[in-house]
Amino acid sequence: MKAFLLALQFLTCLPISLKAAPNPADWGRSALAYPLIGLLIGLLLAGLQQLVGHADPLLQAALLTAAWALVTGGLHLDGLADSADAWVGGHGDRERTLAIMKDPRSGPAAVSTIMLTLLLKFVALAVLVKAGAWPALLLAPVLGRSALVALLLGTPYVRPGGMGSAISAHLPRAAAVLALLLVAAGGLLAGKTGALALAVAVAAWWVLRWMMMRRLGGMTGDTLGAAVELTEVAVLVALALGL
Repeated sequence: MKAFLLALQFLTCLPISLKAAPNPADWGRSALAYPLIGLLIGLLLAGLQQLVGHADPLLQAALLTAAWALVTGGLHLDGLADSADAWVGGHGDRERTLAIMKDPRSGPAAVSTIMLTLLLKFVALAVLVKAGAWPALLLAPVLGRSALVALLLGTPYVRPGGMGSAISAHLPRAAAVLALLLVAAGGLLAGKTGALALAVAVAAWWVLRWMMMRRLGGMTGDTLGAAVELTEVAVLVALALGL
């Protein structure tokens, strides 16, 4: 339960209070709960969609997009913004890319990337809610956070001493593989929609990991956040196109 609450506190802005400060092993175990946090976010979104289901699909999509960002406190969007600035401004240089990621300011690349990401999410959601494809509200956040587990499992962390380094170093490997297999099985059991979402998420993970390894030799907390957002958007767009 402590691992779940720690993951919930880390990945959302829900008011969670822990009685004792977590140690590195707690952080590692908490990563196993990331897909469950994605499921919880999906259930909250699905519940919201049911409440506003009488409204125009565009308004539903706008409310869902806003709620999606708010429930995470913009954590992953911040990572995406920093990664976008660093990828453009780094000009292929590893050290310059890492240095830009640490700059809290947002440049044109960050702003443009966030706008395009939210626009794609909004439009895809409008298509999906109009078609009644509510399972997408569960699949996208679960697969987005499962991508975190997959990256932590098989990608070096390039900033020694960071929180991500502790999570990666103390992640129970066998349990993480089992968690990912359970997510994959759940996706396949969801039929054609789940299989398509799973295939797109795997493809997104492979491309993003390749980009991280090529530019940085591994991952950072910012690129992990970017991976969540980009995986979610890829899944939503693919499902909207597949209808």
